[in-house]
Amino acid sequence: MNSTKRVSESRIFKSSHVLPPDTNNHGTLFGGKLMAYIDDVAALSARKHSRLNCVTASTDSIDFLKPIKVDSEVCLEAFVTWTHTTSMEVFVRVIAEDLFTGERIVCATSFLTFVAIGEDGKPTEVPKVIPETEVEKFLHETASARAEIRKTRRINSKQLVQKIGSKLLWE
Repeated sequence: MNSTKRVSESRIFKSSHVLPPDTNNHGTLFGGKLMAYIDDVAALSARKHSRLNCVTASTDSIDFLKPIKVDSEVCLEAFVTWTHTTSMEVFVRVIAEDLFTGERIVCATSFLTFVAIGEDGKPTEVPKVIPETEVEKFLHETASARAEIRKTRRINSKQLVQKIGSKLLWE
């Protein structure tokens, strides 16, 4: 396995036309549909970086910044920003383009974490990532702080599950 890869080697683009069946009662793209697009493009990026099967370990957040209107093009860009031993942080930027005016706006951003899975079904080592552009360097330099927040959130989630258990809360 190559021990390092450039960020650009994991870059993925996905574009879709927003049609009426994809929208809610406000005429904007369903949030859940966009979430599926984000997970899909991020998974492709992680797999391209690692050249292994990958699973989503977490989604830090999806920040919906602007609505995406029907008849727009929605374009997602994803790339690996940082790696740990078996995990990869993937950044996704969502841009909507008005196909009549050409106006483009960033509508959402998201950070997700994926774990590479080896042939034995267990997490396996991934190549380190080399950032080259200023944006890539910024995201890489700030990734360890996001990783610490993820670690804390995961601990809190486990504590919550221990507290509330698996019974339905109204039982």
